[in-house]
Amino acid sequence: MPSPSTPTSPSASTPPATRTAASPGESGPGASGPTVADLLAFVRRAAEDTALIASLPLDPEGRTWLRLEGPGGSEAWLIGWPPGTGTGWHDHAESTGAFTVATGALREHSLAARLPADGWKSLELDEGIDRTRQLATGQGRGFGRHHVHEVLNESEHEHAVSVHAYYPPLPQIRRYSRTGAVLRLEQTERPEDWQ
Repeated sequence: MPSPSTPTSPSASTPPATRTAASPGESGPGASGPTVADLLAFVRRAAEDTALIASLPLDPEGRTWLRLEGPGGSEAWLIGWPPGTGTGWHDHAESTGAFTVATGALREHSLAARLPADGWKSLELDEGIDRTRQLATGQGRGFGRHHVHEVLNESEHEHAVSVHAYYPPLPQIRRYSRTGAVLRLEQTERPEDWQ
């Protein structure tokens, strides 16, 4: 497992607690499960729940988290980010997802290209596919399958807290290293690796 400053999933060092976030007015997902819009609506509502956000213990050294009950069988997490922490480059395989910043700010670096799902260890990325978003309190985003990104709290002094949801529940997370335009697959993790 990576160090707590660069965890691969919400559960880098301690087992998560379970809590149900309030979701007034939530409409039921269709037979195929919640959409990215459903996930984004859920994380936005949860991020506005001040009692939920205050329930997350914050650690000055590493990320902390609580597992939430997401809509329609989705996997959801409340995550605390100490100053200077991040995820490293990764994707969520076949899951779609969304996240919203509840407090503080996070920066997301992502690739505006769909990478092959399997069969490669190293890729040279084309110019112009890098994207960066600065997400302040109350801002969020949704994403589709195979979305490659890294999320960082670049603050030197302030914790950030965010809410994340994925559907279907994460089957795996692929971890990458990046040197310039070269992206390398380093590790594939499955739920048993972080539960």
